[in-house]
Amino acid sequence: MKIAVLDDDPVQLAAIRAVVQDAGYRATGFSRSSALLSALRRDTFDLMVLDWNLPDRSGLEVIGWVRLNVDPAPPMLLVTSRTDDADIVAGLEAGADDYLTKPISPEVLAARIAALLRRAYPGRAHGGTETHAGLSFDPAMSTVAVRGDSVTLTAREFSLALVLFRNLHRALSRSYLAESAWGSEPDLNSRSLDMHVSRVRSKLGLRPENGFRLTPVYSYGYRLERLAGAERDAPLKDDEQ
Repeated sequence: MKIAVLDDDPVQLAAIRAVVQDAGYRATGFSRSSALLSALRRDTFDLMVLDWNLPDRSGLEVIGWVRLNVDPAPPMLLVTSRTDDADIVAGLEAGADDYLTKPISPEVLAARIAALLRRAYPGRAHGGTETHAGLSFDPAMSTVAVRGDSVTLTAREFSLALVLFRNLHRALSRSYLAESAWGSEPDLNSRSLDMHVSRVRSKLGLRPENGFRLTPVYSYGYRLERLAGAERDAPLKDDEQ
């Protein structure tokens, strides 16, 4: 999970990032709203932790922009020093999914983040078998069960396939996909990602005739879609067609 943290106070920003990282998530920090909005045009975040009072654009304005421009919008947690009931109501009505007042408790913040992620992305196991759109994913074996047959993938192919199926109908940035499969490798060759995505498409038969479409999103990344009217059973592998 990749989480954006927006706060213009460097001490608060570092503290929140530490909570996010200690909870096992990837944290990217921003001290200006403009920098976060620019990042959202090229990258994917699973959740956003936002301050309200910022020097360029308020947290409420950021929430409004995300609701209008990111589909689907990730869950957003407003963390602020504003404690009045009217402010809490205003934050939630603006589109925040949750509201937490400063000073923050690291334990409470971690619990709020975990709760938002559970609600937004249900069905994600931690090391166990997962089923998505009729396919069963076994992380221990790096295999995917397709109509009862086991398809073996490399570790990176498996990571890519799982993150794509966990995020059906959601555009994922190239950096998000690369980090999911390779970790932090800034010098990763872009063609390597394309090659691995192509192998996942081929091995799992992710084609329209099988009810799926895996397509590039121009200047951004890839999106896996379950086509409307597709049969509920899993897609065929290429060698079964």
